[in-house]
Amino acid sequence: MQSNQMQALSGKELEYITDSISNEDLLIKQLAATAGTTQNSAVQGICIQQIQSHTHHMDMLVQLLHQHQQYAPTQPQ
Repeated sequence: MQSNQMQALSGKELEYITDSISNEDLLIKQLAATAGTTQNSAVQGICIQQIQSHTHHMDMLVQLLHQHQQYAPTQPQ
């Protein structure tokens, strides 16, 4: 098998990625709430930076799922 050929993800791997997406989404929501309620501009700036970072992480995870979608098992494992 060539090293650049994609393999199917296991059910456990798919669950891990899905959980990671949920975790990133929760962090984004918590950071947005903090940025919206704090009066400290430094804290707001840090929250905004972290929102961008976690949004990027979530986008990468979603992209990974889409790339492996055709290789995903059709039946739960």
